[in-house]
Amino acid sequence: MSYKLHGFAYCQWLLGHWRRHLRRARAVPRLAHNGPVNAFDPTDPTDPTDPLAAFTALRTPEGEALLAELRTYDPSQELATATRLRRSHPAPLVSAALGQARLRQRAVAKFGAEDAYRMFFTPNGVEQATRTSVATHRARRFAEAGVRSVADLCCGIGGDALALARAGISVLAVDRDPLTAEVARANAAALGLDTLIEVRCADVTEIDTTAYDAVFVDPARRGGRGRIFDPEAYSPPLSWAIAAALTAPRAALKIAPGIPHEAIPAQAEAEWISDAGDVKEAVLWFGEGFAPGSYRATLLPAGATLSAPAALPAPPVGPVGRYLYEPDGAVIRAHLVAHVVEQSGGRLVDETIAYVTSDEPYDSPYASAYEITDQLPFNLKKLKALLRERKVGVLTVKKRGSAVEPEELRRKMKLQGPNAATVFLTRVAGAPTMLIGHPVRPDTRASS
Repeated sequence: MSYKLHGFAYCQWLLGHWRRHLRRARAVPRLAHNGPVNAFDPTDPTDPTDPLAAFTALRTPEGEALLAELRTYDPSQELATATRLRRSHPAPLVSAALGQARLRQRAVAKFGAEDAYRMFFTPNGVEQATRTSVATHRARRFAEAGVRSVADLCCGIGGDALALARAGISVLAVDRDPLTAEVARANAAALGLDTLIEVRCADVTEIDTTAYDAVFVDPARRGGRGRIFDPEAYSPPLSWAIAAALTAPRAALKIAPGIPHEAIPAQAEAEWISDAGDVKEAVLWFGEGFAPGSYRATLLPAGATLSAPAALPAPPVGPVGRYLYEPDGAVIRAHLVAHVVEQSGGRLVDETIAYVTSDEPYDSPYASAYEITDQLPFNLKKLKALLRERKVGVLTVKKRGSAVEPEELRRKMKLQGPNAATVFLTRVAGAPTMLIGHPVRPDTRASS
């Protein structure tokens, strides 16, 4: 009985102790009310809830000094860098500067270090902006056509406007997003081109372009769910852009390189542009100085251009010769492979595959040349045995008309050895085939 009373008394004591502890906790003074965490403070120029205010803060002396300090920062050390900088700068400004520093590092590939580290970017802007080499090519074509003023509609962060201004062309750059327009304005000033570039935040469909020699339209081809493939879902739609182009003395419309040829209006010259072997975009040119109905492939940085007023007849198909030619992607997109076949005196390996073959070497800026040493029916075991015999440790895998993934094939080959080779997974006369060879050195080619 005494044990039970002792247990009951202990429980009473424990309950009273808990109540006294709770009363003491309630007596602690409450923290000051600071408002909702994400509330916008209009007096704070670095408030992260207002992107335009955060961007404006980056252009203050303090913001510019931060960006200069972050030019060479290592993103893998961002936490340590942010902690250090927040000891002497407002946390929102540090966050904005770190974000801009990351964007500048990404932009170097498109704009070069000299420009990228002076310019400003948005995430969408750096993704969608035209790279300098392509924008410079387009500006040159406008200048050669006698254009002295351009209305750049949907200007984004100003990549094309900057190239146009550097070509001596005055530009009205228009974008409906306030932040994007402000970034374009800042970039014009940063590169010393603001006397030639007027930036206007407005709906491009409401802009009067009659005072300008030419119109350039770069519709937005990305939405909330990623890339947009339907031209009528562009912003503005392609049909509006074409109508605007047809009312101008000259015009250029930037479009996706995968546009179906049947969607290209008869009044346009269509140009596909590659840079260092990668197809970057297609452009529809309208007006005086351009060739309606023609197709054109331009390869940068060399600037080699292949054009044709009309399609050639279907090229011949025949057996694989000693040499194989891989046309540049811009040539393929422009449906100009038949011209490479004609110039090389060769043939296609399959009527549906854009590989050209010949018995004699052919030198062309529009195709990469390979010497073929082996032709085998598709069989991975035979390929593995051949590569082991040749002591191939480095394998370049190219494919057209094959579902095999290059990385998967390389893994299965278990490569070892000092030699290198190239394998083409393709179809020859409709049959799955493996072609093994190596690039032709320039000094062994015969000039066409």
